[in-house]
This record gives sequence, C-alpha cells and structure tokens, in this order.
Amino acid sequence: MTTFESLGLQEPLLKGITDLGFVSPTPIQEQAIPVLLGGDRDFVGLAQTGTGKTAAFGLPLLQQLDLKLNKPQGLILCPTRELCLQITNDLKNFSKYLGDVSIVAVYGGSSIVQQLRDLKRGVHIVVATPGRLLDIIDRGAINFDNVRYAILDEADEMLNMGFQEDINSILSNTPEGKTTWLFSATMPQEVRRIAKKYMEDPFELTVGNKNSGNVNIEHEYYIVRPREKYAALKRIVDFNPEIFGIIFTRTKIESQEIAESLIKDGYNADALHGDLTQQQRDKVMKRFRERALQVLVATDVAARGIDVDSVTHVINYDLPDDVENYTHRSGRTGRAGKSGISIAIISARDTGKIRQIERVIGKKFVKAEVPDGFAVCEKQLFGLVHKVHNVVVNEEQIEPYMERINEEFASMSKEELIKRFASLEFNQFLEYYQDAPDLNAKDGVRGAIGDDSRGASRSNGKFTRLFINLGSVDDFNRGDMLRYLCDSTGLRGNKIGRIDLKGVYSFFEVENEELPKVTEAFKKLEYNGRSVRIEMSQDGDKRVRTGGDRPERGPRREDGGAPRKRSWSPEGGGGSRSGGSRSGGDRRESFGGGSKPPYKKKY
Repeated sequence: MTTFESLGLQEPLLKGITDLGFVSPTPIQEQAIPVLLGGDRDFVGLAQTGTGKTAAFGLPLLQQLDLKLNKPQGLILCPTRELCLQITNDLKNFSKYLGDVSIVAVYGGSSIVQQLRDLKRGVHIVVATPGRLLDIIDRGAINFDNVRYAILDEADEMLNMGFQEDINSILSNTPEGKTTWLFSATMPQEVRRIAKKYMEDPFELTVGNKNSGNVNIEHEYYIVRPREKYAALKRIVDFNPEIFGIIFTRTKIESQEIAESLIKDGYNADALHGDLTQQQRDKVMKRFRERALQVLVATDVAARGIDVDSVTHVINYDLPDDVENYTHRSGRTGRAGKSGISIAIISARDTGKIRQIERVIGKKFVKAEVPDGFAVCEKQLFGLVHKVHNVVVNEEQIEPYMERINEEFASMSKEELIKRFASLEFNQFLEYYQDAPDLNAKDGVRGAIGDDSRGASRSNGKFTRLFINLGSVDDFNRGDMLRYLCDSTGLRGNKIGRIDLKGVYSFFEVENEELPKVTEAFKKLEYNGRSVRIEMSQDGDKRVRTGGDRPERGPRREDGGAPRKRSWSPEGGGGSRSGGSRSGGDRRESFGGGSKPPYKKKY
C-alpha cells in the first residue's frame, strides 16, 4: 500500500496530515504529488469532485515555499467563496507544523479592508475568487512578481460562471516563468484552450475517465407529474430516515421557497443561494456541517466548494441546464471513497436529458418508483428501531432517574413497552400516509404544469394578514422571519402563511384561531432594543395594534419600504438561518391550487 511518506513529503507535513486522520493517499494524490514536487512542470489533473484534489496540489505547494520570503509565492484561483475558505482552511491544517506560513483568503461578500490589511502584513499563498482579486489588483494592493505557482482549481466551473476574462487579466499580472497547475472535474473545450494558452507541454493526469461520474455513486430517477414534484420530494426524504443531503434547484427563488415549504412542513431544512450575506451563509454552512440540518436546498453556484463529509444523497429537484453540471452536483456525495446516491425528480419530457447525462458520466440511471405510503411507514418504523438499538446510554446521567422511570413503566410488559415506544413515531406516519395516492407518472405522460406547493398565498379566509415593523434592513430574509415568528409565538411553521418581506417592515399571514396567541406574544417583545409591534387589519381600515406604549404609525401601502439592493455575484454566498425541527410541523403533500390535501399529519 502506498503511503504519504513514500511520496516524498517532508516530516512537518506528514505530521499535519496524520493529525487530520489521513492514512493513505487517494489515487489523484498518489499520482500527482510526486510530479508536482518536481516544481518545474505545468500540470493538468482531471479527477472527480471529492477525490482529494486540494491535498494533491496543496501539499506540494506548501513544501516548496520559501518561508523567509514574506511575499506571494503561490496563487490559487477558485470559483466561489465557499471553496476559497475551504481551501484556505485545509492549507492551514496541512501546514500546522511547517512553520509561520501566511495564507490569506480573498473573496467577495466580506470586508475588502480587512483583506487588504492581511495582504499588507505579508503573505505566502493567496487563495482567491477572481472578482475580488481583480478589485485588489486594480487598487495596486498586491504584487505578484514572486509568484512561482499559479493554480486553477475547479477550472471548468470558473469558465461556466463566466470568469474567462477575469482569469486572463489575473494571469497577465503574474510572471511568465511561473508554473501553472490546473485541476478540473471535466475537460470541456474551454478548459483545453486555457491549458494551451497558459501552459507549456503540461503533464496530464486523468484519474478515472474524462467527464465521468464517481463510481461510488448510484444514480436514480423518478418520473412524476410536475404539480406533484414537491410531494414526491417529501416522500423520498421520508423514505430515507437517515438522509443527510443536498437538494439542488435551478434558481435562487426556488431554493428559498422550497426550503421554507420544507420548514413549514416540519423538516429540518435551510436554503443556500447567492442573495444571502456571507454572515448568513457561514451560519447555515456551520449548521449543515454539524448536521443540525437534515437537508440543504441550494443552487449550483452557492453549492460549489461545499466539502462536507458523509452526504448521503443529492436530490436534483431540477436537472441542470448544462448537462456537465450534473457531475459537479452528484460529486457532493460519495466523497473520499464513501458511497452515495444521486436522485433526479423529473417529468416525462425530461427522460431524454437523463439519456444525455448517462452518456456524459458513463453510468446508467436506475428508474425508481416513488414509494407508497405503506413502504414509507415501514421504513420509518425500522429506522426508529435501529436508532433505539444503537443509542449510546449515558449510565451516569440516567441513573438518578431510573427509579422513577421504572415506577412509571412497572405495569407494562416488555412487549407493550416496545409497542408504545415504536408508536411514538410510527403513528404520525401511519396517519399521514393513510390512503396516500400514487405519485408516479408513466413514461410519455405529461402532467399539469406548475408546482402548487410553493409561493401561493394562503389568504383564503382561514388566515389573517398582519403587519410587523421588522424587515430586510434588520438582516432578515423570509426564512429568518419564519423562524423568528415561530420562536416568538411558539407556533409551528404550518400555522403561518405567506411572508412578504419589505425594507423596514413586513407582512405575514397567520391562522385566525392563532391570533390571540400572536397578539399576546408581541405585547412586550423587543428586537435590538426597540419594541416590536404588529397590526391586524379588521373591519376595513380598523387596526388592532400590539407592542410598545405609543407605536409609530405603520405604512398604508403594501408596496412601500426601502427596496433591498442586490448585486448579482457568480461567487454565491450567504445562508439562511431558518431551521426547523423534524419532530414537529405539518407535513402535507400538495395536490393543486392550494387545495386541502386528502390527508394531514397531526402532531
């Protein structure tokens, strides 16, 4: 078996990667590191996402630094801030025992002033997204005269995101005699042209087949009617009790709406897309890495660089427009030799696209059936049994309560006790999935267009619209507002309807029967030192006001408020804070036009 020692790495680096738990190199590391340690030849490495490319180029780069020269010697370009931060963190961990290595991350969505200060103090390696690095170059705040190594990571994705001109501008500021290393999951013609333009006789290494998918990933697709995609998504999640996954959508709006719908329905979900701030993004990614989230709903751009271990499933709610992007999506699972499942929820007209993807990744999809209600209930029941069987008992902490626990269960037999524990979870799913319809559509049968479960107003007589004096200027997005309302009132997400976020205020809907509870909750509530108030419209223009002794007058028009300024950035960013407990909420499958579902799960 090949070891890291046999690759020629220095002892301080070996000690650092041992602390990280690395035992043996992956194929890309085993083949790339000896070549890159030579330091004088351009290099092209093709390997799937999750195969360890960061260590493949990061360890040789660190070993060849001149630590006495406190100037940029290595430049790493990557497509998103998430990947930028991930690479920076990995390099710092690798170089833990190497000495005083300075590594600075340069990316959009964070203070450029602080990044300029970090660069001014001296730096050995700059890890950057193209847009922010160009800003710094234009300010004359960085000198690349001593750069010996330029590394393009996820080169195909940078080109897909429109960074071709930025890359040209940045590399033109680096010395001609530098060595260039290019790493990519796929090798489209655009990447090939970059290699020809900036490299001289590069060493080419391909691990696996070009553009192929990870062999550890199984690929499945489900054919459903478009209006039932969301219902199918929930059923697939329920059928996999231990799921820890990423749901991919095509647009930022859709990712936010699906995440909010899942939260309302009792799932532990959150959204990740480019309209969110870096602070929000960091919070949601922290929760996801700590597995405080069960599923993350993300766009392609926002999810680039997510390097989270043990992701079990990737679910394509929408197939990507660019077929090759499917490789990047599915690469979020099956990392570091582990297995994973990539699922596509499609309509009948998308079967041709599945065939296209099969040709690109070199693997066949398995056509699967959306499970029926009985199968979901059975899976959940034995998932609970498995969880109870494997729970770790803290003998010391539970011991003081055992006498009372035994007294409570003294009248029950072993069989009755087991039945009751199992029924705690099983009864919910049994009631919810009673008479559940078949969601599978047949090949060639097209359903009605549109998804009825997201974005529709629930002002149908059962809900009342309320004003609240908090909005986007208070750093809320819709997911944040939903969580704030739930936390403040004690309501579950399904009791709250549509949320319209404005600048300095917002509107939200609440079930009529919950109005007294909401009114009481906001009587003495404060946010950041000021009274929070709500106003309810009743009997025409008459408003019932709650919160504060003398509240200021609320807006008369719903279209007012300071609009949120947004600047689109291909580098993604942000993160929602709208969590949710999977143990509560109303999981409803929607069947068109906001109509009442034929069954409803009660908690």
